[in-house]
Amino acid sequence: MRSVTITAIEAEDRRFALHGGDGSDAIHTSGEYAFAVTHLRTECGLQGCGITLTLGNGNRVVCDIIQQLSGALAGREIEELMAEFGAVSRRLADDPALRWLGPHKGAVHLALSSLTNACFDLWAKARGVPLWKLLLDLTPQQVVALLDLSYVEDVLCEADALAILNGHAANRGQREGVLRAGYPGYDTSVGWFQYEDERVRENAQAALAAGFRAFKLKVGSRDGERDLRRAAMLRELAGAECRLMFDANQQWNLREAERMCLALAAFDPYWIEEPTHPDDVEAHRTLAAKIAPVRLALGEHVPNRVLFKNYMQAGAVHFVQADCTRLAGVSEFLTVSLMARKFGLPVVPHVGDMGQIHQHLVLFNHIAMGHEAVFLEHIPHLREYLVHPASIQGGVYRTPEEPGLSCDLKGA
Repeated sequence: MRSVTITAIEAEDRRFALHGGDGSDAIHTSGEYAFAVTHLRTECGLQGCGITLTLGNGNRVVCDIIQQLSGALAGREIEELMAEFGAVSRRLADDPALRWLGPHKGAVHLALSSLTNACFDLWAKARGVPLWKLLLDLTPQQVVALLDLSYVEDVLCEADALAILNGHAANRGQREGVLRAGYPGYDTSVGWFQYEDERVRENAQAALAAGFRAFKLKVGSRDGERDLRRAAMLRELAGAECRLMFDANQQWNLREAERMCLALAAFDPYWIEEPTHPDDVEAHRTLAAKIAPVRLALGEHVPNRVLFKNYMQAGAVHFVQADCTRLAGVSEFLTVSLMARKFGLPVVPHVGDMGQIHQHLVLFNHIAMGHEAVFLEHIPHLREYLVHPASIQGGVYRTPEEPGLSCDLKGA
């Protein structure tokens, strides 16, 4: 196994203009996606690339923090680093000065996400394999060594994590067919908030023709009748056999959320996403009880494993939308996935990275942890900027084969 040593760490502020309402929701109207990118340079020419998603001007803040945190990685050999990455991740997250800005949330955590993802990318490239294969080739003990389980030991200790991984090892072969068949996707880009009704209709027809059988519509309009009209239109177009999800992006207070969720229930949603403020576990618990059997999904703005733990303990979430570009990268994503498996909850990632990294992680979740292969969100707006954009055929993610995390950007 080749020795690869990190010699320099650079942060890059990459921004991408969106057009015509792409990427819009009820809260976030910015016409710009952005990646705070970490580049790990090495003595042998290999480069690790990590990303975290932001919207516009905040990107610079995250890049500045990447540079401040990165000193601890310089001079580290990648295999040696990753053998103890759980401890490394905890030390970075608990930086005695920067931790005050969180802890474990906000710009500091986003910076840690980018750094962490770059480490995993370099590790996979050094071994010459895609991330999903690297993770599947590890022993359960090696996987657990990647994790920081602090503050969640009451629900997921090291023995629990090992039991989940060991317990699903014997029947892995029954689930490896997903590598050949591909992982199912769902289309979010049919129904961005600022799209006119006719564009939603046209997009839905095109997505159906492309093989998608699950779609998400952005809701949260000041006029709730607009949401209901568009939901009815999409349900009619998609038919009863397709899954529909409605995403409010935190727009409603609890009373509004109850009223609108009950009204949207008429269109048989597979879930309703981010109905209210993401820190308000009790509101989600209350709402889940009042609108049952309608189910809730969230995670896009849940910043760490501790808050996910609280949601799971409260019975306030039904679909765990962990995001490795919102959490502290791949390692914390795996921790949340293991917790969700213990609670019997499906993991359906929020795709803050356009599906590039998560297409690897859902394969590992399914094969190594026994998670149900539900589907993975698809957002195509940054395809032209990626060296190896995710391949979607017939509404299905094809298994990536290039070494790394699939997040290298053109022009880097």
